Amino acid sequence: MTRFALTLEFDGGPFMGLQRQAHGPSVQQAVEEAVFAITGEHAAMHAAGRTDAGVHASGMRAHVDVAKTIAPFRLMEALNAKLRPAPIAVLACQVVPDDWHARFSCTGRAYEYRIVNRRAPLTLERGHVWQVPQPLDAEAMHRAAQLLVGHHDFTTFRSAHCQAQSPLKTLDRLEVRRQGERVTVETEARSFLHHQVRSMVGCLALVGLGRWSELQLVKALAARDRQALGLNAPPDGLYFVAARYPEI
Repeated sequence: MTRFALTLEFDGGPFMGLQRQAHGPSVQQAVEEAVFAITGEHAAMHAAGRTDAGVHASGMRAHVDVAKTIAPFRLMEALNAKLRPAPIAVLACQVVPDDWHARFSCTGRAYEYRIVNRRAPLTLERGHVWQVPQPLDAEAMHRAAQLLVGHHDFTTFRSAHCQAQSPLKTLDRLEVRRQGERVTVETEARSFLHHQVRSMVGCLALVGLGRWSELQLVKALAARDRQALGLNAPPDGLYFVAARYPEI
C-alpha cells in the first residue's frame, strides 16, 4: 500500500463542501470516485481541512492509500483526466511515509478571503469573491484585526454546529490589505473553528464600513456568545490556500 499526498485546487460552488455529504456532491466523493475508476480500489481521501459549500481551495492537501503500483505523476494525470469536467485539479502528487497524515500531521493552515469593493456588478468573479459596494476602510480593518491575533476564546466566531472540543484557538496572523478595488484578508493558525474565518471577516467588514468600532469588536470577542456576532461573511470569497507540515 502506498500513501500519496495530493495538492488540490477546486471551485467550491458546485459542491456541498469538501467532506462527503448525504444530500449532495462533495470534493471528497469526486476524488474517491476518480481513484476507484483508475485503480478499482475504494480509497478514502483524508484532507487537511474541511470546507463548507461554496468555499474554494488553491492549496488543499489530502492523501489517499493505493495498493496498485503507479507512479505519482501518472496518478496525478489520471486523476485530472477522470475528474473532468468537475472544477477540481490535482496540482501535485507525491509518495509520503505511511505515518504522514494530511490532517493530523498538519501544523498550520492558511486561508485567504477576497473582497471586491465596488458598486458595479460582478461578472468574471461572481461566486468567487464577496462584493461589498459601500466603501471599506481597509486600514481600519487591519488595525482591528490585530485585536483578534493571539490566544482567545473564539466562541462568538464559532458556528453553532462546530464540533471542536474547545473554542480556544491561537490565531497566528490576521492581515488586511487593499490593492485597488480588491480587499484581501489573510489569516493563519494551527487550526480554526467552523465558520471562524468567515465570522471574523464579517465583523472586520463592519469596522471597515464604519458601523463597528474597535471597542465593539473587542466586546464581541469578550462576550463569548454567538449572538454577539455582527456578521458572518458569505462563503464565496473564502479560499483554503495552504497547509503547513514538518519536512517530509
